[in-house]
Amino acid sequence: MNDQKKKQALDYHSTGRPGKIEVISTKPCVTADELSLAYSPGVAEPCLEIANNPEEAYKYTAKGNLVGVISNGSAVLGLGNIGALAGKPVMEGKGVLFKKFADIDVFDIEINCDTVDEMVTTISHLEPTFGGINLEDIKAPECFEVEKRLQELNIPVFHDDQHGTAIIATAGFMNALELTNRKIEDTKVVFSGAGAASMAIAKLFFRLGLKPQNLLMCDSKGVIYKGRKEGMNPYKEDFAVDTDCRTIADAMKDADAFMGCSAQGVINQEMVKTMAKDPIIFAMANPNPEILPEQVAEVRDDAIMATGRTDYPNQVNNVLGFPFIFRGALDVRAKKINEQMKIAAVMALANLAKEEVPDEVKNAYDGVDFKFGKDYLIPKPFDKRVLTRVAPAVAKAAMDTGVSRIEIEDFTQYALELEARMGQSAAFMRSIRQRIPSKSKKKVVFAEGTNTRVLQAVSTLVEEKKIDPILLGTPALVIEKMEELGLTHLKEKVEIIRPVKSEHFNDYANAYHEERKRLGATLAFSIDRLKSANYFGSMMVKKGHADAMITGASTTYPNCFKPIMRVAGGQKKAAGVMILVYKDRVLFLADCTSQKNPNAHDLSEIAISTTELYKKLMKKDPAVAFLSYSNFGSNLNSETKKMKEASELTKEKMPNLMVDGEMQADVAVNDTIIKNMFKFSDLDRSADILIFPDLQSANISYKLLSQLSDCTAIGPVLAPMEHPINIVQRTSTVEQIINMSHLTALLSLEK
Repeated sequence: MNDQKKKQALDYHSTGRPGKIEVISTKPCVTADELSLAYSPGVAEPCLEIANNPEEAYKYTAKGNLVGVISNGSAVLGLGNIGALAGKPVMEGKGVLFKKFADIDVFDIEINCDTVDEMVTTISHLEPTFGGINLEDIKAPECFEVEKRLQELNIPVFHDDQHGTAIIATAGFMNALELTNRKIEDTKVVFSGAGAASMAIAKLFFRLGLKPQNLLMCDSKGVIYKGRKEGMNPYKEDFAVDTDCRTIADAMKDADAFMGCSAQGVINQEMVKTMAKDPIIFAMANPNPEILPEQVAEVRDDAIMATGRTDYPNQVNNVLGFPFIFRGALDVRAKKINEQMKIAAVMALANLAKEEVPDEVKNAYDGVDFKFGKDYLIPKPFDKRVLTRVAPAVAKAAMDTGVSRIEIEDFTQYALELEARMGQSAAFMRSIRQRIPSKSKKKVVFAEGTNTRVLQAVSTLVEEKKIDPILLGTPALVIEKMEELGLTHLKEKVEIIRPVKSEHFNDYANAYHEERKRLGATLAFSIDRLKSANYFGSMMVKKGHADAMITGASTTYPNCFKPIMRVAGGQKKAAGVMILVYKDRVLFLADCTSQKNPNAHDLSEIAISTTELYKKLMKKDPAVAFLSYSNFGSNLNSETKKMKEASELTKEKMPNLMVDGEMQADVAVNDTIIKNMFKFSDLDRSADILIFPDLQSANISYKLLSQLSDCTAIGPVLAPMEHPINIVQRTSTVEQIINMSHLTALLSLEK
């Protein structure tokens, strides 16, 4: 690592609060009453329940979602035996990954234990604390014995250096076999390295059908063969075979595959040349592989390669395994992680790599278009679907093999719950989509028919069969774009309309002229206007020839907003509502895009429109806060009075609505502040809808919140709109266009 990277790494770990983790309370502890419940005397009650029934610990404590990451630092990746304390940054990092990818809490525990007996005794004594234990960076062969003896703990114990690497590598290997038309039982594999990872991979290969005589394992002394004396131990003896090969170069001749878990430079180009046709080379040594991909490419253009590095395709990354394996095991309270659970994880990962990759995953990797093939054998760590594929597969395998304590009855619902625990955005949009009945087939017109992201979104919508998309544009150009994107199947399934060729074009132009002839719209002017997709599409919705419209993917917001308002805008002023979906709440912010400096009456109308939108989407009544820099008269001037007046007007119009203001933003979103400092407020909980004093403050706020906080921004959604039409942002991903299409289609059902 160069000096600059070294400094970045040290700064990352030391800046601000030292380290990478902290403990956060999940229950409030602000008042004296809450303190008495959190600790003495209230804490005695759950203690007594657990004393009577130990299983109650899963109900009253964090045990069921808590994993111990335990290491003695004797084999830290790439660093060797640096000791327990020096290995702590790695263990903290492991905790970060558990939390980020599977919402599992971790205590990292570094132990000064050198012998197997010391480690087993120490870790065994920690069993009451954890729902599972992840052994980390313990050298071989001690790690084998420690894990084996800890299987009696009745909670999952998993040595990730063995099995994590094994599961990910095996998933990639199975896909490589498929691409090269090989059967595993006929495949000859050479292993470099006889440590924990190599042996675990080999055992999985055997379970999947590899013949033991077809596996040659090599260590620093050469091939492990029957009768060898030097450098042997009982674990290596399990992999000794009858062979005349003595060096790794001997073993590589005509080999179909190479699996490296050893060190840089162990194999060379001459060895690679001697391998069979379409060789599979997994050079997984870190940080430098046994041979670099570019070195292989110089001598073999038919090779499939994987490494442990992020800067090459097919990274064998343990983060694809351990968070999700533990998630599934914890959720059924598994007694152990057995071989069937590992195989289930292998197959789930291998199958996921064959599915179409979502746009959000591509964006996380600079827009790379991943497709199953020699450069994409293994899913990416930031693919959120890994959680909903691997965890259920592991949980089901635990149930099928009798090591689970509880049963999951509905795996579809379980997958939804997994999505929800990682944040509400997926759950929120799924609820929107599920409320659109398949039989409705709402017609949604897309103004930008040749836009790449629009066409990709339309492809998904067609497959879902809940929305009937209509594309505006010149048919020949739209079809050409479809063919360019490999979406030729859409030609027969999606209606394409060129506005000037539509049978309704003259009627639309005449209608526009009639409505706006006293606003400067001559007939010729109206005809010219209706040639524009935004005018034409808006008129389609107004006239009932489409149920909803989406635009904005390649046009500025103002250029979309004006045509929509001129054609389909109602008497009330439209507001742009941003929906921010957090892990534990959903906030509606208004007006973020439309009204520059609304007066009190405008703000009241905006609040009422946003309330109606909230009720339609959330199916419950909101709490509404009018925001200011003043709290209930603490500052008196025209601006603060405007917000107070808007609040009072809204109360008059909707007496049953929970609404108050003017108030500061922190008061509005924190019910503890409201209850403790402003008990007189009409809000008895934090607000769901935030009404801003002007466009500038609203727009700045939603963009800051969406960038600096962990939330998903959906919108802006136009409200009130008699005719459901929405404008996506030009930076919208395919997923965001799909989300807005679902939301707009739902609004067309409930208008």
